[in-house]
Amino acid sequence: MSTWLITGCSTGLGRALAEAVIAAGHNAVVTARDVGRVADLAADNTDRVLPLSLDVTDTAQITNVLSQAEEKFGATDVLVNNAGYGYRAAVEEGDDSDIRTLFETQFFGAVAMIKAVLPGMRSRRSGAIVNISTIGVQLMPPGSGYYAASKAALEGMSGALRAELQPLGISVTVVEPGAFRTDFAGRSLTQSSTVIDDYAETAGKRRKEHDTMHGTQPGDPAKAAKAIIAAVESDEPPAFLLLGEDALRAYRLLAAARFDTIETWEYLTTSTDLDG
Repeated sequence: MSTWLITGCSTGLGRALAEAVIAAGHNAVVTARDVGRVADLAADNTDRVLPLSLDVTDTAQITNVLSQAEEKFGATDVLVNNAGYGYRAAVEEGDDSDIRTLFETQFFGAVAMIKAVLPGMRSRRSGAIVNISTIGVQLMPPGSGYYAASKAALEGMSGALRAELQPLGISVTVVEPGAFRTDFAGRSLTQSSTVIDDYAETAGKRRKEHDTMHGTQPGDPAKAAKAIIAAVESDEPPAFLLLGEDALRAYRLLAAARFDTIETWEYLTTSTDLDG
């Protein structure tokens, strides 16, 4: 039995993961900004489930959550940074305050959680950190530039973090889900108030009022949750995990296209070294 601390458990993948962790017999610290939305997860498992209010942009709340988790369970073995939300806007349309709030939640909030759990993990020379990203980091679809950028920042940091923590017995895994049947494209999706007509055929097509994805996504959150648990519990947790056949197809196509571009422009790439 291990103790999992999961952020953003009110709906979607976070809730599915919380339910799977609990069903697997682990301890779970399940968090959401509104603790009332996760209180039911502890209904029949008050000894193993601790629902807590957490806004990952609030350092005092992070400290309080870690303190209560330690008091009840003794240690946090697995941290899952899942809290987040979608944001749609053409780059020019993006509101500065919206963009900063997005990064505060999805990058700086995750960093704050990681820094909070690491002293304990380092002292025990064990632990796992799972950072939920998106296949959008690879796809970079129009209208999702800021969302993809916040997750790309998380992935870049995670790669360095993994190298720093691996000798200490702590794993770091980035998870890139494809489209899963959650409310991510519904209730959890926000967008800019500014609309520029010139982007109607690009970013504009992906605004909430035009989006047709909600309710049609192919991925099963319950299966995704089981896959994450299996990855964490493997002998060597992966640095990078794709979830969903759609994500796998997209990744392979993008990798092939990127390689073609590298080959096409190789003559310029290799022209920049100093002459021998």
